[in-house]
Amino acid sequence: MSESGSQTLERGLAVLVELGRHPEGLTVAEAATACGMHRSITYRLLVSLHRTGFAARDDEGRYTVGPATAELAEHSRPRLRDVAEPVLHQLALEIDATASLVEISGDAAVTTVVAEPPTDGPRFSYRLGNRDPLDRGAGGLAALASGPPRPGEPARVADVRAAGHVTTEAELNPGAYGIAAPLPGWHVLAAVNVVTSRPELLASAVEPVRRAVATITGALARPGAG
Repeated sequence: MSESGSQTLERGLAVLVELGRHPEGLTVAEAATACGMHRSITYRLLVSLHRTGFAARDDEGRYTVGPATAELAEHSRPRLRDVAEPVLHQLALEIDATASLVEISGDAAVTTVVAEPPTDGPRFSYRLGNRDPLDRGAGGLAALASGPPRPGEPARVADVRAAGHVTTEAELNPGAYGIAAPLPGWHVLAAVNVVTSRPELLASAVEPVRRAVATITGALARPGAG
């Protein structure tokens, strides 16, 4: 490497940045055009990124950001679950209902943090690791809306993205009402989710849920955050 830096490294980072701008993926030719580089050079860079886990390649030859990029982000910014847990407990106390963090993993919305209110009484509860579909239920829809539009996503997600929250009724469980809001800015698609048997919370819990989202995402702006 010369004192002026490494052109190969700079080109590789440029390709990685371009992949991040296209969650639907890029072919070699598309990446080359986007980066203004020769196709053969772009191909070699993508092969290296793929081999090291910084890019992923599907069966159609489209490249996306790979798992190593998420792992790097995980180490360089506050951990979402650690930040979310105390906020969710405060939310559960405020609205007297179960609050949870939902993250997208594969084709499911997975519950990764659960906060129960301290009061006694019947309530809907989610267990850690609970998996729900992405095309129905407040948590999955809101988590999808935390990221940019993706090919094939449910049509409802655009409305959630525009509104900043979603409410649902009995989409996953009879008698259950859901309120969720997207958590943008993290390396995973995620949402704050509330499930309750009380329909009056569909209106009154929206603002507390949105405030919880603002508190969690505000952690990214703290000194030392990634």
